[in-house]
Amino acid sequence: MKIAWVFCLLLLGASLSIAETRPLHKLSKAELELRLAGDMRSVLVTRQGLQTVTTYMDSRPALFPTKRPKESRLLLREEKEAVWGAWQRMLDYMVALDSVERGHAQFLRLKGAQEEDSFLIGYAAMLAQYRNAMEFIERAERNPELDKVLNDAVPELGLPTGMYAKMKFKFLNVAIASEFAAREVVMKTYAGGRQPELRKTIREDAEYIWRAGKGRGQLLTAKNALKVVQDGANKAWLPIQTGVSEWMGDTKVYRAGRSLISPEQVEQLQKVLQPGDILLERREWYVSNVGLPGFWSHAALYFGTMEERHKFFGDDADVQLWVKQQGEASGDLETFLSSRYPEAYKQSIKPQEHGHVVRVIEAISEGVSFTTLEHSADCDSLAVLRPKLSKAEKARALVRAFHYTGRPYDFNFDFATDAELVCTEVVYKAYEPATGFTGLKFPLTEMLGRKLLPANEIAKLFDAQEETANQQFDLVAFLDGHERKRNAVEASLEEFRSSWQRPKWHVLTQK
Repeated sequence: MKIAWVFCLLLLGASLSIAETRPLHKLSKAELELRLAGDMRSVLVTRQGLQTVTTYMDSRPALFPTKRPKESRLLLREEKEAVWGAWQRMLDYMVALDSVERGHAQFLRLKGAQEEDSFLIGYAAMLAQYRNAMEFIERAERNPELDKVLNDAVPELGLPTGMYAKMKFKFLNVAIASEFAAREVVMKTYAGGRQPELRKTIREDAEYIWRAGKGRGQLLTAKNALKVVQDGANKAWLPIQTGVSEWMGDTKVYRAGRSLISPEQVEQLQKVLQPGDILLERREWYVSNVGLPGFWSHAALYFGTMEERHKFFGDDADVQLWVKQQGEASGDLETFLSSRYPEAYKQSIKPQEHGHVVRVIEAISEGVSFTTLEHSADCDSLAVLRPKLSKAEKARALVRAFHYTGRPYDFNFDFATDAELVCTEVVYKAYEPATGFTGLKFPLTEMLGRKLLPANEIAKLFDAQEETANQQFDLVAFLDGHERKRNAVEASLEEFRSSWQRPKWHVLTQK
């Protein structure tokens, strides 16, 4: 992910000429409640993500020592990559929290409980940034080599050089200490018991900051404190223009209700899909893009309807033989699924929103779920990869995926456990090679000390294997979203091959 210059252009006033999102006070009651709930959840999940960065730093004392060493040494390439990985995740989470904070700058435009909730969300987002920036800086400053490493550009986010220095200026400055003290005064005017989970994080982070001695703001009245808060509310430190900095929670706030891929395109896509296909998806303006590198941010498994599976697998002798070996005398895959997983099977054939039928298995925030193609493919860019495997192996992969349905989403991105799964983990474990099962070989990457498979790595793997005998997939379709034109177009094989190299905010680079 390159093109760091994009943000320099944005800072000079270049933009996509996109409409501003509606401010909170102009949302309907239902929209506002949804937005508040999404933002609240976003703060809690993103703050947890920042804490994993700190935990990882503490687990690598050779890179982040507990005290400054007497002599410094140059870092090895793999050590730099570990530092960059932690820094990238840190900045990614900070962008998300910065976005939420700025989205709630005008909390006073709301009334009653909604005003209080908005203040708490914005303050919790601000404190999580402040505390975790201080913790990151404290650890990084013990290694004199890290100042140079961290001030390099962060291509994954399109950020220019000098961002570490910029972060230190922002969070080790009397201005933010004054703002913190002011918010503490305002906090006392919201003395109710609303949002106890948010209040708990606010207290924890505020206490850390006071202990660190960075809360030395002037004594203020509530009236003056409000002025300090509002004067500093829109002073972003990250080079992110307004359009990007207002995506929130699981709630898309820009271009709400309309994706670049049209319902008609989804309908046409359904005609070429087969059970076992892998979907790579990209949704712009979502906080769910946070924490994972790359353009492609989501993966799903096409399961098909009962009729589609029967047509695809029904007459295959190898499928029938494998099903019989599992104890189902009829050799029928549907009968096997319904008898082994009766409750899940009922869910898999139950119509969902607007009467649409289930065709997809994917890990979303609600957990590993059966969803419709109309829901899953309601995105901005989508590619379909078809594994070059037999029908029998695809049947086995779908049974494996079926086994995981109902399990929680893994916000820790930990492939070592099956108790919770992230989106690509469903695909990875469905096709994981085993004795007598060729499967698909995916390279895991390390992020914060954990092995995982970002969706972008699947596209990268396809590109690397395309002109070799080791290619594991065929490209069935690539619908490429274009923000300026407000549509998605059928794109070429070569365009898909290079898609994994796009910056995370590719939408801002399109002509």
